[in-house]
Amino acid sequence: MLSAIGRAFRTPDLRRKLLFTLGIITIFRLGAFIPAPGVNYANVRMCLDPSVTGEHQGIYQMMNLFSGGALLQVSVFALGIMPYITASIIVQLLRVVIPRFQQLYEEGASGQSKLTQYTRYLTIALGLLNATTLVSLVRSGQLFPNCQLPIIPDESIIATLLVVITLTAGTGLIMWLGELVTEKGIGNGMSLLIFTSIVAAFPTALGAIWTSKGPGTFFLVLAIGLVTTALVIFVEQSQRRVPVQYAKRMIGRRTVGGTSTYIPIKVNMAGVIPVIFASSMLYLPALVAQFNTPSDGSPIPGWVEWINNNLTRGDHPAYMVAYLVMIIFFTYFYVAITFNPEEVSDNMKKYGGFIPGIRAGKPTADYLQYVLSRITLPGAIYLGIVALIPLIALVLVNANQNFPFGGTSILIMVGVGLETVKQIDAQLQQRHYEGLLR
Repeated sequence: MLSAIGRAFRTPDLRRKLLFTLGIITIFRLGAFIPAPGVNYANVRMCLDPSVTGEHQGIYQMMNLFSGGALLQVSVFALGIMPYITASIIVQLLRVVIPRFQQLYEEGASGQSKLTQYTRYLTIALGLLNATTLVSLVRSGQLFPNCQLPIIPDESIIATLLVVITLTAGTGLIMWLGELVTEKGIGNGMSLLIFTSIVAAFPTALGAIWTSKGPGTFFLVLAIGLVTTALVIFVEQSQRRVPVQYAKRMIGRRTVGGTSTYIPIKVNMAGVIPVIFASSMLYLPALVAQFNTPSDGSPIPGWVEWINNNLTRGDHPAYMVAYLVMIIFFTYFYVAITFNPEEVSDNMKKYGGFIPGIRAGKPTADYLQYVLSRITLPGAIYLGIVALIPLIALVLVNANQNFPFGGTSILIMVGVGLETVKQIDAQLQQRHYEGLLR
């Protein structure tokens, strides 16, 4: 392994890509610690200190996770990569609603570039909206409910606009850095930045578990993390291979076709998207209840009290059941809009391909739908189990806020790590006939 890493750095072009990627990651992490203009960083540190304000139990933990802790520090990169992720998901979903978007997707490289441009515009718009919302949360004290220190002392319009513009510009810069890594570095830039944000929180989280729970719980968490990682790697690599046979055809004087291949249908085709969707939907009741809680001391409405008791606490059975059901639903929903059996069947028929024992056309599409619907169920249950690990940890070891192994974090880390290693391995094989892992 070490010799393979040495070969990677001894290869000039691969070394250049690796160092470029590491440089971008360094810049990204530095931006997470540079406070936005007008922000009192000393007060921010006080509000983040659990010994002063208590453990922060806000509903912004996921956004803070994807920003590498920059959100709760109100830094230049406070919004992180979330606006781009949201914009990408919205553009992908609009393909189902807007025929023009589907046409662009089918046009190839030119259409994809236009969709990418739309994603960039939408990212800046969402960044502006999120920046305005973040400043409002800071002003109202909802970002740090247990802290009354002024985070942005200057309440003038100029100071507010400066903070909003800076946070929006930080989103645009992160998007540009991610695209640079994709173009000139190794791996997918946006995914690597998310990976970096999540990994950056691990030392703090593990240190907090050691300090608050002791070495016994610390090693238990590490053991659970290793088992969870092994499970995620096993399932992420699992796939159902549907065999495809291509008939021989005469093109001029050449005979083409006659080959055998397969359609890889992954057990987890939806990735981490259903978990993000379910988490976002479960945030909505808490937000609605928060804005409908009387501030004048009047009685709290019954429905608000029910939401506060059942849908805002991760250790409540109702929350866990709702979370699991929504993950399963969104898994089926996302797979249905991203994998079209009829389109795959038409492409196979166009090039003379068929599944042995299945007639071309509609029977092939029905067979693919049959396989897809049954392989999606274990994938959805797997996603739900992995996503529930931090919530179960809250009940067993009371370490939910500091539990790093589970949910979106472990799914993204393993997925991005495997994809990046595969790319490095492929490039090493091209140059040395030996990969990174063999």
